[in-house]
Order: sequence, then C-alpha cells, then structure tokens
Amino acid sequence: MMFRTALAALLLALPASAQTSQIRIDTIAEGLENPWGLAFLPDGRMLVTERPGRLNLVSKEGEVSKIGNTPDVVARGQGGMLDVALHPDFAQNRLVYLTYSEAGDGGSGTAVARGKLSGDGKLLEDVEVIFRQTPKVAGNGHFGSRLAFAPDGKLFVTLGERMAYREKSQDLGTTFGKVVRVNDDGSVPDDNPFVGRDGALPEIWSYGHRNPQSAAINPATGALWTVEHGARGGDEINIPEAGKNYGWPIISYGVNYDGSKIGEGTEKEGMEQPAKYWDPSFAPSGMAFYTGDLFPGWKGDLFIGGLKNGELVRVDIDNGKPGDDERLLTDLGERIRDVRQGPDGALYVLTDSSDGKLLRLSPGG
Repeated sequence: MMFRTALAALLLALPASAQTSQIRIDTIAEGLENPWGLAFLPDGRMLVTERPGRLNLVSKEGEVSKIGNTPDVVARGQGGMLDVALHPDFAQNRLVYLTYSEAGDGGSGTAVARGKLSGDGKLLEDVEVIFRQTPKVAGNGHFGSRLAFAPDGKLFVTLGERMAYREKSQDLGTTFGKVVRVNDDGSVPDDNPFVGRDGALPEIWSYGHRNPQSAAINPATGALWTVEHGARGGDEINIPEAGKNYGWPIISYGVNYDGSKIGEGTEKEGMEQPAKYWDPSFAPSGMAFYTGDLFPGWKGDLFIGGLKNGELVRVDIDNGKPGDDERLLTDLGERIRDVRQGPDGALYVLTDSSDGKLLRLSPGG
C-alpha cells in the first residue's frame, strides 16, 4: 500500500466567514481503497477502515499497516467494512468497535463487532459480534452504520432501511431505519424507550430514519446528532430523542428519484421535524463537532462530509441550533466520506475513491 507523508501541501482559498485566508491540506496517507471510518488512538495514531474489508493502523507519519483478525464482510454496493470507534475506556481495555455488512440467511445486514487491539497493533483479539440488524435481506444499499458513544458509556448505532424495505422504518419489530442504543457489550439498557413493549425490539432508541451515515455526540449537550440521506432532496439533521418517530417514509422534504411524491408530505402529527434539511441533497457521510483552537472562527460548528458534489459542509451552530452552512474543499473534486477532529485540533477527512486519501486540514496563512 502506498503512502505519502505531509511533505507537500495544497493551499485553498476559504470564504471570508472562515476567518482565515487559506486552508492547508496535507496528505497523510493515500492509496486507500474506499476508506470509510476514522478513529484516533490516544497516542495520535489512527484506525482507518477500507470498505473492501480492511482495518488499518496509520502512523502520524502516514505509514499504513493492516490489522489482522477482523470480521468477514460482504463487500458489495454500499456494504463492506464501515465505521470504527474506540471504547471510552480504550486506554485501559483497548476495545475497538467495527460496523460492517455481514452475510447470513436471507442476505446481509449491518453488524457490530468488538475486539481488543493487540499491544503491537497488528491484530484484534477476542473478536465478538455484539449486535446484528434484523432480519438479513437481499440488497446492497442503505446500511447506515455510524457509531457514537454517549457520555454515559451507552453506544448508539445508526441503521439504514435497506432501500427496498423502507416501510420497515415504521415497524418496531425490525431494526431497519432505526437508531439503536445498547450497552458496550451489546446488551439492552433498562431505560431504553421500548423495553417491555409488546411487538417492539428493546434496543430501538428512535425510528423513522432513512439512511443515517453521520452521527456524533454534541459536546455542548451530550446529545446524539445524526445526519441522514434523503432521496432526491431531503437530507436532514436530526437530534434523535428516546422513542420519537422521525417520519420516513411517511413524511420527507425530498421526492423519489423519479420525481414522484414521497408519503403524505412534509409534516404529520406525531412525527418529528428535522433540525435542518437540504434540498437539493449533498449526500452526507461522516460528521464532527469542532472544539479545537486551530480554527477559532469554527469553534462549536458542525462539519459533514459531502459525497455528491465533493465537499466538506460546515454548519454554523448558533444557540445550540443548526443555522447557515458553507461549502469547503469544493476545488478538490473528492467525495468526502468521513471527517474527524484530531488531538492536534486539525480536521482530518477521508476521501472516498479507489485511491482514497487521509487528509489533514489546518490554517494556511
């Protein structure tokens, strides 16, 4: 696998609202095959997934090495090795969590596995599957698949509705089109909203979602925020609350790809409105709240990767609510699959292609 250290950099002009004249883009690693998820180890090294089925350890200098003993994946369409996250107590237990598309009776579905990263960083040990989306079905799209640990240690997992099965987003007997909340071992917390309700799966936190490929905990509030793909239009930010219904596919601000109406319109009693929506869509994937000091004008704002037009979307957060947005990195011409804040206060992004890159963004002047 090829890599390049940050010896060369690209400088791009930024809008005036960014409060800096240029952004420096350093290529940390390249030659990654459709990288999908990124997580920082305590020592500054990174874990990066590649959709065909790999988990990599990337040094701060950009050296890439494959980690062994990862789960087998179904690498078709949007499926494969997807997100990666560290246990909040990783420094003590070295637990790594992965989402991926898993084969089984009926087809495939999103699964979550965890394992211990060995001391030398070469493999995962004691790997076990702690959650499986049910049921498994045919199809290669809408796996969702972001992970976010809440301040209380509970794990949120976003799950897509698998395209052809979108009506199941309203069915509490499946985990299609849901956000689920589990303990760090996959067991169900006693205070989940549907515990003890007949016909409802107890791991469900919220429902009526389409394909949420972005999730992050708002550091100011501790609440989960998600961003999900609309169809033609209707990408939306949600702040999922326990037991709430977010409407898909009964309400949406988008239309079907053939232009026909979706469901019953944009509002319905008993269904939540998005905190913000976009029409046309930009195909959101990956997100991070910025808390660093390198970009003081961006502190507290939300960053979302954009696949459709090749851009990084910055959303201004004002009094806890999403406001106006601006589009960054448009000159790169790269699909942005994930974005994370590094321990150095820089932003790091993954570009989604067969020659994907790990990029570091910092002020350039």
